[in-house]
Amino acid sequence: MASLSKAGAALAALREDLSGDVFAPGDPGYDEARVVFNAMIDRRPAVIAQCVDEADVVRSVRFARDLDLPIAVRGGGHSVAGMALNDGGVVVDLRHMRAVTVDPGAEAVRVAGGATMSDLDRACQEHALATTGGRVSTTGVGGFVLGGGSGWLERWSGLAADNLLAAELVTADGRRVRASADENAELFWALHGGGGNFGVATSLTLKLHELPEFALAFLLYLPEYGGEVVRTFRDLMAVAPNEAGGGVLYVTGPPEEFCPPHLQGRLLCAALLTYAGGEADLRKLAEPMLALPHEAEMVGAMPYVEAQCMLDDPPGMRNYWSAEYLTGLPDPYVDVFCARAEDMPVPSGTIHVVFPLGGAVADGPHEYPVPYRDASWGTHPFGMWEDAADDERCIQWVRNVRADARPWSTGAVYLNFIGAEGPERVIAGVGAENHRRLERVKREYDPDNVFRFNHNIRPR
Repeated sequence: MASLSKAGAALAALREDLSGDVFAPGDPGYDEARVVFNAMIDRRPAVIAQCVDEADVVRSVRFARDLDLPIAVRGGGHSVAGMALNDGGVVVDLRHMRAVTVDPGAEAVRVAGGATMSDLDRACQEHALATTGGRVSTTGVGGFVLGGGSGWLERWSGLAADNLLAAELVTADGRRVRASADENAELFWALHGGGGNFGVATSLTLKLHELPEFALAFLLYLPEYGGEVVRTFRDLMAVAPNEAGGGVLYVTGPPEEFCPPHLQGRLLCAALLTYAGGEADLRKLAEPMLALPHEAEMVGAMPYVEAQCMLDDPPGMRNYWSAEYLTGLPDPYVDVFCARAEDMPVPSGTIHVVFPLGGAVADGPHEYPVPYRDASWGTHPFGMWEDAADDERCIQWVRNVRADARPWSTGAVYLNFIGAEGPERVIAGVGAENHRRLERVKREYDPDNVFRFNHNIRPR
């Protein structure tokens, strides 16, 4: 650690040189700047550097290295483990770097490191183009893509990482590096699932796909029909085209107009069927789900950008999530999955979901460190609640969902869906062989493990 006098002088110089704002403890705005998505996270960085361009990122990284301070990188701030923050270190905050530039002719988009899904989706919607994005609009694009990237369009257009064409990074020594299939190819490989271990991603270039129409069906059922709903959805997806996605969820009845008032605040089963195409094809595909007794339905064409906002989470909630990826969805597991809904925290924002993979996910490039692409289904217990007194109960419920699923688990996992669950889960998220290769890339670009506030891969 640097002396106090050196640290004070360096901080004063950073405030002078940075185009963006710099916050330290005690500064007006510091507490607001350190708030992240998960209200359980309360960390106090020594410095929060709100960068407005790549030069600011370089200055911030060099500042941290000069003072021997660890670095956390903040994009959307959605990591359930609060990886966008640290205690006593530097936060490179990219939230002011949100430019999105679409090249319709090339069917590609360049996205700045702090952009959210809403920024990306709205810019692409103007050109009837899209790429796989997260399932809520507030997720940061950078962490989402570098972690693999699972979303409603993945069966149709692949994982987000499959659509990565190039990335620009600031590495641990303050260098600017570009990675693509033709430049720094080994680093480019590592960015397809290896997360933020190798530097600060200041921009990503992604492949786009024509999406002139999008439609969805969202149906609410009484929970006693849950087993039949899951099995019907499973059988439907077995023959569905790649354009289809979605999942079956247990939720608290939302305070929305389409949900009957007497069901709001109660446990319900819901089926969400998404379709990268028109309403007529969606309705035909959804016939088995519509034939089941249901309490409410919302079926029709909808701009993809609006669908991406449907499950947006309210701010200020406490969060704990995990996931398991499954070899299949046999009846014994369906029974276990539905039974676990009986002790789900209700009313709350908690979601108990199974969702299909396959399609372009399974057919995608297997050389990347995303071993979960071979699973046919996934389950993602998404715990979200308000009262700290419920922490133990809600966290245990998520763990119970995971334990229920283990007999059918492939062992692989999507790291963006989990928190800090230890090094073995990181290996499960990238694959053992890939992990060894990623360690070598880490050694080249971050030998001191400066970027360790992530699903960390140590230098080999």
